[in-house]
Order: sequence, then C-alpha cells, then structure tokens
Amino acid sequence: MDHLLLFILLALLAEILGTIGGFGSSLFFIPIASFFLDFHSVLGITAIFHVSSNITKIAFFRKGFDKKLIIWIGIPAIIFVIIGAYLSKFIKSSSLEVLLAIFLIATSLTFLLFKNFSIKPTVKNSIFGGVFSGLIAGIIGTGGAIRGITLAAFNLNIETFIATSAIIDLGIDFSRSIVYFTNGYVHNHDLYLIPILLVVSIVGTFLGKKILNTISEEKFKSIVLLLIFITGIVTLAKIFLF
Repeated sequence: MDHLLLFILLALLAEILGTIGGFGSSLFFIPIASFFLDFHSVLGITAIFHVSSNITKIAFFRKGFDKKLIIWIGIPAIIFVIIGAYLSKFIKSSSLEVLLAIFLIATSLTFLLFKNFSIKPTVKNSIFGGVFSGLIAGIIGTGGAIRGITLAAFNLNIETFIATSAIIDLGIDFSRSIVYFTNGYVHNHDLYLIPILLVVSIVGTFLGKKILNTISEEKFKSIVLLLIFITGIVTLAKIFLF
C-alpha cells in the first residue's frame, strides 16, 4: 500500500511537470514507473495513461490548435511510432532502460546548455520531427522533447502549443497502445492502475495549468530540465548499481 501511494504521488508530480514543461508526462513517468514495474509493462501502462492524459489536456487547453502542424508532425509520428513500438519487442528491456536514461540526459543537457537552440519552421523539419519523435516514442516510450522543440519553432502561444501537442500525442499513444497490447506489454494484474492514473492525469493537468498562470514558463522549464537530467542519472544508477 505504501508503494502504491508513492507511485501515485510520483505519477501526479510527473503529470504536473509534464504539463508545465510542455514535454509530456511520459518523460518523467516512464523512469519513475520503471522502479515499480518491469520496463515492457511500463511501456504498456504509460501508453494507456497518456491517452487519458492527452484527452484531459485537450479539454483544459481547448482554445486553439494548429491543424497544419497536426498533419505535418502528427501523421509521420503515428506511422513511425507503430514501427518503433513493433521494434521494441526485439530489444531487451534492460537495453531500453539504458537508451531511455541516455536520451533523458542528452535531451536535458542540450536544452540547458544551448538555450537558443531551435529548428527552422519548415514543412520538411516538421515531418522529420514527427518521424523521429514517433520512432523514439515507440521504442523507449517517450518522444515529447523532440516533438516539443519541433513545435517551438513555430512560436505558438501556450494554449495552442499544448493543445496541438496533445492531439498529436493522442494519436501516437492510441497507435502504440494497440501494438504494445499485441506485444503482450499490457498485463491484467496492472489494469487496476488505469482508473487511478486517469484521476492523476486530470488533477495533474489542472494543477499544472494553474501553476503556468502564476510563474514564468521559461524559468520553470529550466527547473524541469534539471529534474529530467537528475532522473536520467538516477535511472542509469539503478541499472548499473542495483
């Protein structure tokens, strides 16, 4: 019971930070959940959790979304997340955890050290961002940071940014949920977590939106990136020391 309560609190923190940082909760939730579940189970439960999380974000940030970006980024992302999710079946779970840890560390350091790093807002870069984010999301469970930097190039306001990202992510998560299910990643004994995580996604998104209204988004993003870096280090330590 104590472990379940800790899991719920950490999942809530992941949802809050994912909403504020714009990267999506999976960037935090996957390494957190991997302390409680085997990694393939984490991929399965995360995809289902994210479906409800993104529906919640669309409801809370529904004032606008960019239809062109949903097509340019979303369609390639959905196609390649299916490919990535299928490929994950052939990679050892321990290797996936190492890949995740390296991805978290590299992503956070890139954004922390090169704060002005950006890509040009072209159709070609949007498609490439969709392909890469989808493939990474399918293999290791999270590609929100890549999608985030792609969307950031278009200087969207916060409502449009989060709504557009959530709609794309919804398509990604729904697609990979089906593949993960056929891969056998979704287990009956983990299904009790789904209604719990549904509540977590609603409360976490609500609190994240409230916090966004009171503090500088840029300042908090630096804190979020630092937490991502620490999460990556802790994930690596868990793999090699325990």
